[in-house]
Amino acid sequence: MDPIRHNTTFTSDAVNRDYDLATPIPSDAIGLRQKLPSYGDAHFSLFMRKLFIKAMGYSEDALSRPIIGIVNTYSSFNPCHANVPQLVDAIKRGVQLSGGLAIDFPTISLHESFSAPTSMFLRNLMSMDTEEMIRAQPVDSVVLIGGCDKTTPAQLMGGISANKPIIHLVTGPMMPGSFRGSRVGACTDCRSNWAKFRAGTMDIEDISALNEELAPTAGTCGVMGTASTMACLLAALGMMPIQGATAPAVSSARLRIAEATGTHAVQLAKTHLRPQIILTRESFLNAITVLQAIGGSTNAVVHLMAIANRHPGVAGTITPETVDEVGRKTPLLVDLKPSGDGYMTDFHSAGGMPALLHALKPLLHLDALTVTGRTLGEELARIPPQTHSSIVRPLTDPLHPRSALAILHRGNLSPGGAAVLKASAAREQRLLRHRGPAVVFDGAADLAARIDDPALPVTPDSVLVLRGIGPVGHPGMPEAGLIPIPRKLAAQGVTDMLRVSDGRMSGTAAGTIVLHVSPEGADPSSVLGVVRDGDVIVCDVEERVLSVELDKEEILRRMEERKLNMENKAHEEPWLACKKERGYRGLYMREVNQAEHGVDFGFLTAAGPGTTSNA
Repeated sequence: MDPIRHNTTFTSDAVNRDYDLATPIPSDAIGLRQKLPSYGDAHFSLFMRKLFIKAMGYSEDALSRPIIGIVNTYSSFNPCHANVPQLVDAIKRGVQLSGGLAIDFPTISLHESFSAPTSMFLRNLMSMDTEEMIRAQPVDSVVLIGGCDKTTPAQLMGGISANKPIIHLVTGPMMPGSFRGSRVGACTDCRSNWAKFRAGTMDIEDISALNEELAPTAGTCGVMGTASTMACLLAALGMMPIQGATAPAVSSARLRIAEATGTHAVQLAKTHLRPQIILTRESFLNAITVLQAIGGSTNAVVHLMAIANRHPGVAGTITPETVDEVGRKTPLLVDLKPSGDGYMTDFHSAGGMPALLHALKPLLHLDALTVTGRTLGEELARIPPQTHSSIVRPLTDPLHPRSALAILHRGNLSPGGAAVLKASAAREQRLLRHRGPAVVFDGAADLAARIDDPALPVTPDSVLVLRGIGPVGHPGMPEAGLIPIPRKLAAQGVTDMLRVSDGRMSGTAAGTIVLHVSPEGADPSSVLGVVRDGDVIVCDVEERVLSVELDKEEILRRMEERKLNMENKAHEEPWLACKKERGYRGLYMREVNQAEHGVDFGFLTAAGPGTTSNA
């Protein structure tokens, strides 16, 4: 007999068994009988649990069913998640129609614009919150509702570590707005128009009016930024049905997807398909193939490293160089900003992820398992391929031939092997092979103070270098790596320069920008940390080279000199000061690893404690 159907019928015998002191409560119990608190008497623990949950109005019949947890990340500070209450209602409908009991519970909610110093600083905390709440509570499977950039990776990181059946539901992208007859949307158009305002080609009235239209509805950024990228990657990983990535947040389709997610969650309670079973190296290769084909966010590289390194069977087999290897044979097929011209609503109308996955079939591992219990190939067989559109190109007619994202793992400037550049979003393709003198900024405050100084010794051929905004140097690795064009050059019509940083950049941004340089500038062993104004920087994307033209002896001499200076002002140096920092900030700075490992806490990875060297 189906155990779930059997348990949906309430009988007095079932209640009596709960209080039968001669019958032990099994260690593998499901539903309300699992994960009992430690009172020293399991039957009393269950008795207490039931009496308190009944204060919520639940009957014995309801409490006899499999429990589907719903992670509720609603916050009034999070417009990306404004539709979460409606999604929770729809999920509950799907769960209850399928014989389960849906119970939602809160976790941390992160939004890019409302998390200081940066949402990345809190991603690992959210992953810990998610992991421990899944572990602690009596749930047979869990729906993870997320949207804004760091939310979905945090949830998957925590879900893999907890290793209970999980399924993702994204909040969905916002609709585009309109400004002076043209479509606009967060946040590629935010950045491009702000650059015009800085250059003096847009006045204050226009930038103020534009501010009203860039985010016209609830939902995540409506371009291929980090939120949309991670939604697509969740589908490619098999952790979300492939139709679930692109439907707008404010659409009825998003609510139907939520209801279906509730149904899938009940099925997961039956099959016990856990993330460590579903996810394999092939799952990650599929996700990386999709990342390259959509011209996705550079942030996704860091997130994928963190996610992979939570999985005991995958950790260490996926590296930034894997992203590069896949990229060399994967073309860019999706025409969305910032690499193209479209918006997520266009991608959805063109067939969304199913259309893209059909186009990519020759490059995919179709036998990879998905959260539905079917393989990726079986899922695609259920959805007829759509005719190719201008938004989703065929392999024979790509938007960019290959390597939308390139990993610059050669040269002396980023020996950690994490440096990434979104080549497809470079405004000046000539800069993909460039050699120029460095103009160095030490941290975000120095950048803000000097970038627009008329006396700044900078030309269009200079290489703007920003350090001190890595994982430890500016805790949280902020999205300051875009580095604005100096105003005096912007006023001359300069729209792109080669920029190099140990920080991150918004997935919605464009430009010729090298990010995630590792070891970060705060590290005493960092080459980036000893670059000086006028040093010649060489970037060759085709050859994957990022170097400073200094010999080894000079680099070592500068490092030794710098270490002495750091020791003399240890309280000002994050790498040293973190040893005495209190609270979560101290924990973060001491335990966070570098970009090539995912900027995760070493003790949270599959390898466990002792895998970071900051302390």
